[in-house]
Amino acid sequence: MGRRSRGRRLQQQQQRSESAEDGGKRNGAGWEGGYPEIVKENKLFEHYYQELKIVPEGEWDQFMGALREPLPATLRITGYKSHAKEILHCLKNKYFKELEDLEVDGQKVEVPQPLSWYPEELAWHTNLSRKILRKSPQLEKFHQFLVSETESGNISRQEAVSMIPPLLLNAHPHHKILDMCAAPGSKTTQLIEMLHADMNVPFPEGFVIANDVDNKRCYLLVHQAKRLGSPCIMVVNHDASCIPRLQVDVNGRKEVLFYDRILCDVPCSGDGTMRKNIDVWKKWSTLNSLQLHGLQLRIATRGAEQLVEGGRMVYSTCSLNPIEDEAVIASLLEKSEGALELADVSSELPGLKWVPGLLQWKVMTKDGQWFASWDDVPHNRHTQIRPTMFPPKDPEKLQAMHLERCLRILPHHQNTGGFFVAVLVKKSSMPWNKRPPKPQGEPAEPRAPVPPSPAEPTAGCASTPSELESKLAPGISDTGAAESAEDADGSGSRRGGVCGPPPSKKMKLFGFKEDPFVFIPEDDPLFPPIQKFYALDPSFPKTNLLTRTTEGKKRQLYMVSKELRNVLLNNSERMKVINTGIKVWCRNNSGEEFDCAFRLAQEGIYTLYPFINSRIITVSIEDVQVLLTQENPFFRKLSSEAYSQVKDMAKGSVVLKYEPDPTKPDALQCPIVLCGWRGKASVRTFVPRNERLHYLRMMGLEVPVGKKREGGAGAPGAGAASPAEPEDGPGAGSPAELEDAPGAGSPAEPEDGAGAEQEAVPDAASGGDPAEAGLPR
Repeated sequence: MGRRSRGRRLQQQQQRSESAEDGGKRNGAGWEGGYPEIVKENKLFEHYYQELKIVPEGEWDQFMGALREPLPATLRITGYKSHAKEILHCLKNKYFKELEDLEVDGQKVEVPQPLSWYPEELAWHTNLSRKILRKSPQLEKFHQFLVSETESGNISRQEAVSMIPPLLLNAHPHHKILDMCAAPGSKTTQLIEMLHADMNVPFPEGFVIANDVDNKRCYLLVHQAKRLGSPCIMVVNHDASCIPRLQVDVNGRKEVLFYDRILCDVPCSGDGTMRKNIDVWKKWSTLNSLQLHGLQLRIATRGAEQLVEGGRMVYSTCSLNPIEDEAVIASLLEKSEGALELADVSSELPGLKWVPGLLQWKVMTKDGQWFASWDDVPHNRHTQIRPTMFPPKDPEKLQAMHLERCLRILPHHQNTGGFFVAVLVKKSSMPWNKRPPKPQGEPAEPRAPVPPSPAEPTAGCASTPSELESKLAPGISDTGAAESAEDADGSGSRRGGVCGPPPSKKMKLFGFKEDPFVFIPEDDPLFPPIQKFYALDPSFPKTNLLTRTTEGKKRQLYMVSKELRNVLLNNSERMKVINTGIKVWCRNNSGEEFDCAFRLAQEGIYTLYPFINSRIITVSIEDVQVLLTQENPFFRKLSSEAYSQVKDMAKGSVVLKYEPDPTKPDALQCPIVLCGWRGKASVRTFVPRNERLHYLRMMGLEVPVGKKREGGAGAPGAGAASPAEPEDGPGAGSPAELEDAPGAGSPAEPEDGAGAEQEAVPDAASGGDPAEAGLPR
C-alpha cells in the first residue's frame, strides 16, 4: 500500500508540473479555471434583430459592443424618505468622498454615479467589481457598508432597467396595487416604499398584493418584503394568468376588488439580460419567444380585467423581441375594443433614453424562416405561430393604437440591460365584461369547447377571456357592482375570524401548507393587559391583530392594515396566502411577572409606535450611541433627562425614541424608534445586528464587523442576546428569547408558516436580484 500511494503521489506531482507548463497554452485557448469561456456570438440573434431594425441606423456596432461588456452594478436606496436621505448623505459625504482620489493597481477608481432619470438621486451605478473591492481598505469598508445596509433593507441591489416599471406605475399611498409576477421582489419593495411615502402614517389606505406562481420563489419574495416592515403587503401563490378575482366587504355588501395599479412584469425569454446572463448568447432562439407569447398575453389580459376604470397597468419584459413586446400589447388593445389605451409617458422620467415601439415586425421560426403575415403561415406551423403574433393589418387601426408610445431601452444608450415597457390606462370595462347578468336559475347557453393551442399551454386555466370570466364571475361588469354569490357557502371564510388556506377540493395546492391567519376576537382576554401596559390609544385597530395558530399559546402577534384584513376575511377560499402582516409583539415565557406577557418587536415598532402612550423614554443622540454599543448600560450611563424617565418606570418592555434637533444640522436628522427592556438597574436594546450597525453609521460611528460590544459577547446584537445581569433578567423567559433576539427575524420562526425556512434561499440575505439570473423578469 505504501508503494502504491507513493506512486500515486509522484504521478499527481508529474501531472501538476505538466499542467503548469501548459498553463500559457490553455489560457491562450480560452480556458480559465478549467471552464471554457463563453463566446459572445450568435449569428441568428444578429440576423434577427438587424432585420427587425430595433436599433437606430448607424448604431448597430455600439449596440453589440455594449451587449458584450459586463453590466455595471446598480444599487437603490430603499426605506422611507427621512432614512433614505440620511443614507444618501452618508454615501455621498463619506464613502464616495473617500473613493475620489483612490488608486488600485495604478488605476484610478471610478466613483459611483447617480442614475440621471431616477428621482432624488436614490439610485446609483458603479463599475467596481468584487475583485477590486477586496484590494483596498477603503473599498473593503465601502463593500461592508453595502452588504450590511442591504441585509437590513436600506439598500437594494437591483438592475437599473428593473427600477423603471414601478416609477411609471405612479403609485400613491391610497392605491390598491397588484404585482402579478412579483418574485424575487425588488420591484415589489419599490411599490411598498411608495405606499409609505409619509412615515407619519402607520397604515396607508393602499396595499400591495404580490403574487408569484412558483411556491419557492414566494418565500424569497417574503424575505425581500419583510426587510421593509410594512403591514400593507400580502404575498400570494397563484398562476398569474388566472389569478382569482377577489371580493371585499363594502358597508356590509360584497363587491369585486379592482386594483388602481397593476404591475405586469411577465416571464420572458430575457435576451435583454445578455450582459449578465451570458448563457443567453449560446441558448438564444426565437422559439422561446414563440412559446411564451401566449402566456404573456393571457397574464396581461387577466391584469386588464382586474384593473379599475381609470387605473394604470404597466406591462414590462427584459426581452427586446417584438413577439413578446409590441405583439402582446397590440393584441391586448385589439381585443379590448377601445377599453384600453397606451399612455404617453415620454415626459415622466426626464433623462431616460429610449426608442419608440415598432409599428411593423415579422415572425421568424427557430430555423430562420420568415413570415410577414398570418396568411403566409403554412397550416403545419399553426400550432407554433399564432395570429396574435403579427401587427394588425388595418393601417388605421394600427395608427390608433399608438404603439410608438411603448418604450424600448437599448443597452448602449445609457450602459444598462435591454428592456421593454408599455403603460396602459383603462377607459371602460373590457368588452366581455359588459354582457348583462343572466337571471339566476337560467341555464347558460351551451358553448363550443375551444381546444387549447399547443403553443399556448393553459396550465389548467381558461384559455380565452370570455371562458375565463364564465368560470370565475359570470355576468359581472367591471363597474364594481356587488358580485353574485360566487361560492355556494360563503360563510366558511369568516368562521371565528379564522382565514385558513383554501380547501384542497376547490384548488390544487403546491408547496408548503401554510398556517392559518387567525384574527384576535374583540373580547379576547389576551389584549386588555397589553392595552393597559402600553396605554394604547383608543384609535388602535385591535381587530387587525392576528396570529398564525388556532391552538395553544399565542407566541407572536402580527398586524395588518384594515384593508388587508378585509381581503383576508372575504377570500380565504379563493387564494393561497403565503405571508402577510408585520410582527408587533412577542411573548415572554414569564412575562406575567411584569404585568404584560408580551414585549415589543423591533420589526413592527414604526407601525405600533404612534399608538403607544406609555413606557416611552426620550433619548439623546449620545444615549442612542451608549444603548447600541453597550450590552446592558446602567441607568447612570444615560443622560440626566433619560435617567429621570427610566428610574421610576416598572420593569418590562420599553420604547426608546430619538427626535432630531433641527437646530443641529450636523446631527442625525431622522427619527429613531428602538425596542428595549427596562431591567432592575439597566436598560438594553433589542435591535437586529444590521439595523444596529445602520444607526451607528448614520451617526458617524464605524463599528468594525466582529467587534465585541462592551459588557457582552459577540458583535453588536449578534446572535442571541448575551446573558442579562442576574437581577435584571426574568430567567429563562427573559426578553432575550432566541426567536427575536437581535440578529433574529429568522425565517425559520415556527409561527411564520410551515416551511417558512424556505425564505432563506441562496443570496436572499444579500437583497439582490438573484432570480433575475435564472428566470428573467
